[in-house]
Amino acid sequence: MNTRSKAKRQFLVECAAMAVVAVLWLASLILGLGGPRAAQAISNFGLIAAAGAAGITCLRTARFSSPQQERMWRLMGASALSWASGQAAWTWYETVLGRDVPFPSLADVGYLAAPPLAAAALVSLPFAAQSLAGRLRQVLDGLMIAASLLLASWVMVLRPLFRTGSDDLLGQAISLAYPIGDVVVGTIVLFVLARARMGRGTKGTPVPLLGGGLVAIAVADSGFVYLTASGSYSSGALIDAGWFLGYLLVLLAARKPEDEEVDEEEAATSVDRMGLFLPYIAVVGSLAVSTVAQVEQGILDYFASWTRSFIILALVGRQVLSLLENSSLARHLEARVVERTAELRDSEQRFQALVQHSSEVVILVDSDAKVEYVSESMTRVFGYSEAHLLGRPLTQILDPEPGIRLREGLAEVSERPYGVLELELPLRHRDGHHCTVQFTVTNLLDNPSVAGLVLNTRDVSERRQLEDQLVHQAFHDSLTSLANRALFKDRVDHALQRTKRQTPSVAVLFLDLDGFKEVNDSLGHAAGDRLLIQVAERLHSCVRPSDTVARFGGDEFAVLIEDASDDLDVIQVAERVLDGLRQPFDVNGRELHVRGSMGIARTESDVEGADQLLRNADLAMYRAKAASQGGYERYDPEMHTELVQRVQLESDLRRALEAGELFLVYQPTFDLGSGQIVGAEALARWNHPARGLVPPTEFIPLAEASGLIRPLGAWVLREACRQAAEWQRTSPPREKPLTLNINLSGRQLQSPEVIGDVAKALEESGLPPSSLVLEMTESVLMDDNENILDILQRLKGLGARLAIDDFGTGYSSLSYLHRFPVDMLKIDRSFVERLSHASDNAELARTIVRLGQSLQLVTVAEGVEDSAQFLALRRMGCDVGQGFYFGKPMESEEISRLLGDDIAPPARKPATTG
Repeated sequence: MNTRSKAKRQFLVECAAMAVVAVLWLASLILGLGGPRAAQAISNFGLIAAAGAAGITCLRTARFSSPQQERMWRLMGASALSWASGQAAWTWYETVLGRDVPFPSLADVGYLAAPPLAAAALVSLPFAAQSLAGRLRQVLDGLMIAASLLLASWVMVLRPLFRTGSDDLLGQAISLAYPIGDVVVGTIVLFVLARARMGRGTKGTPVPLLGGGLVAIAVADSGFVYLTASGSYSSGALIDAGWFLGYLLVLLAARKPEDEEVDEEEAATSVDRMGLFLPYIAVVGSLAVSTVAQVEQGILDYFASWTRSFIILALVGRQVLSLLENSSLARHLEARVVERTAELRDSEQRFQALVQHSSEVVILVDSDAKVEYVSESMTRVFGYSEAHLLGRPLTQILDPEPGIRLREGLAEVSERPYGVLELELPLRHRDGHHCTVQFTVTNLLDNPSVAGLVLNTRDVSERRQLEDQLVHQAFHDSLTSLANRALFKDRVDHALQRTKRQTPSVAVLFLDLDGFKEVNDSLGHAAGDRLLIQVAERLHSCVRPSDTVARFGGDEFAVLIEDASDDLDVIQVAERVLDGLRQPFDVNGRELHVRGSMGIARTESDVEGADQLLRNADLAMYRAKAASQGGYERYDPEMHTELVQRVQLESDLRRALEAGELFLVYQPTFDLGSGQIVGAEALARWNHPARGLVPPTEFIPLAEASGLIRPLGAWVLREACRQAAEWQRTSPPREKPLTLNINLSGRQLQSPEVIGDVAKALEESGLPPSSLVLEMTESVLMDDNENILDILQRLKGLGARLAIDDFGTGYSSLSYLHRFPVDMLKIDRSFVERLSHASDNAELARTIVRLGQSLQLVTVAEGVEDSAQFLALRRMGCDVGQGFYFGKPMESEEISRLLGDDIAPPARKPATTG
């Protein structure tokens, strides 16, 4: 649309420019600026420019046109260029050479070739297909127009020229060829204007502009012949304006953009009217000219008389053919009316069949809901017959409230012409059950063919039931039919909104089953699902009807107490729930016992929404799970503070690994017999930039929970092995190589990646594998996991030694000592501590030492803090000791000093009690 508008604006600018050029050119001729010679030159060169520009523009337009229009524009361009070449020859003789133009000359060749080419261009345009009578009438129209133009030309131009012609036969023929060619071109122009099909082949062809230009050229030619015959023509005369303006119109016709749309019916009507009156206009004009000539000259010659007679006969024949054509057209129209009537009847029957057999009922009512029409499908869909409803209000088959809503809806849509309204109401079926019905009401009161309100009615009961089921599934747990997280949160939101207007507060109980994973692992997920169903039923039986029970997924449940007036009510509900869970469950004939850990949160001043209340209950639940099984904890704001601190500490720990805030200290180990240092245990420490030293008891469990223990452990292995290798290189030769102890967490031993970490640390540092002792707690081995056993054997295969830390604190059998490839037992400090008291407390430590000796394992005593403990352990035969009695964890430089000085430890001095 924008491109066409731009082209139209450009064309209007070009039209204005051409108009200015034409006015200036005509003004120069009329005013005679510069004298006769200047006017002659302006006329001649102006005509060459106009015809040449028109020809070149037509040829350029042909390149971007359809095949039929391309042929027309090429012929038209050739015609204009032919005329321009003739005018160039004329200008050469008259203006350049300054002598009279000979007759005949080369100029006549160019001039006379132009009309046939223009005629061929117009004839190449397509015409509409017509009946035989129409085609004959069309031929007569052309003959009548040609004869009329020929008669007018004979009377005005040809006859005087023919009578005064004293030239030779060639000159006379050439002189007559000009007006005859103009008559032919004029006839074809009028013929094309009358009969061209504007909607097909000539779409986009500016016939009026093109025809107007050719007619102007033809008039100028005829005037030129007449003035030449009378000896009064000279270049620069006003008759030259016909050629100039004619070729400017041809140029504009070639430049005119295509119309956006052409109404074919309107174009055909206008063409038919033009074709009807144009021959009569030509005949009247020619008869008027000949009559004037007859009055002036007294009698017409034979040629004019016979031409007039032919025109009259052609006119009569045209009338007869018009009557025949009208008769044929009337018969065609009658047949078309019959055919169209049959089509309308079939369409009406088809419409009735579709309406009557459709599952949608069409009801026509007035503004008072009185039924004026109802389709037969009403009986099939809702059971009511036409006789039961016609003339009665439609509200009779609705209950009172839906009937009021229907009347209100009809009144509303009645105020909006052609308005549409949708209503969904319950409707009583004839057999008594209720259907959900959708009414689409359309206001056609202003339509005279309908004059009512149209109700397109359909039964949507099944769709509504399906939607209700989908909504239920979207807001309920599919296994237990309890409310799900989305519905529970929505009800908590509504309850919190009510607490802003009412006094009672809201409480949420968050419950997690203890031991549910073991049920799934041992009995399967089907048994676990049946257990969850029974838990849901028992929860329902333990709470009040006004409380909401929900399942959040897995083994997590929640209870909403909306009118928790005090803590006593909430605690009573919580205890009933926990007591109910303590009763055994029967699943597939098995008696199962599960417990629940519960967190309780109430609306406090700092609770801003449902998410925060649920978060508080969740935090309290985790505190209850950590405390003991089967209990509950109430939310305390300190819990959230601890969580925030934990999250912040985890973030800081991630940063600390990259920022180098972690460092290692080493606690030396000593041979209890010789008193010499034999090794050291690497211990990780964290120097927090804000908190200072963070205890390992804080950040090590955090690293295990967050997954940071693997990169942390890998760093400890690399750094400690590097330091131990350096000690071995720089310290004096020793009978036994210095050993390095490093702790491995249970999380590290669950992943095979720890093998690669150990191998890489040994390879990079150059530390002999036998000098590396990897410690693990007894609880790791108690799981009797085959995966852990495989990892330990592969670590043993690297050459490293394995030690059991905190030995004696487990509850399992000691048989795992035979399965796992351990080399060392570290006696827990709790047993060493007892050695400072009565002698009876030494039996547990002595038993562990003997067990290690019998299994040929090295025994290490942890937490040796005084000389009594040291002496007791040495008497028992314990191999190695470590603790504050020998030295606290220290920097690597202090260990290097101990190794270099080979200082005897405090164990070599007399025992003291102070």
